[in-house]
Amino acid sequence: MPSLAIYIAAAFAEIAGCFAFWAWLRLDRSPLWLLPGMVSLALFAFLLTRVDLEFAGRTYAAYGAIYIAASLVWLWAAEGQAPDRWDLAGAILCVLGAAVILMGPHART
Repeated sequence: MPSLAIYIAAAFAEIAGCFAFWAWLRLDRSPLWLLPGMVSLALFAFLLTRVDLEFAGRTYAAYGAIYIAASLVWLWAAEGQAPDRWDLAGAILCVLGAAVILMGPHART
């Protein structure tokens, strides 16, 4: 699976897992929401280990931009709030930054 697809899957697993905790604590949902939330967060962690980069820190840094973009998709699709121009501008800046991290000519050690 290509890195971008893994990042996207990891982002939605993390968001879904965190949302389960949000739903329990902020939306007064059943504590049973925590079970799929924990499974989802474990899936997120597993997926990030599948990205083909040499260093975990670089993997996580690049992932951050994908997480931000996916969070805005979640905002729109799951919560019914369309991202505004500032949300979109920030996400674009983050994705460009992640591209620099991923495609930069890093020294090998």
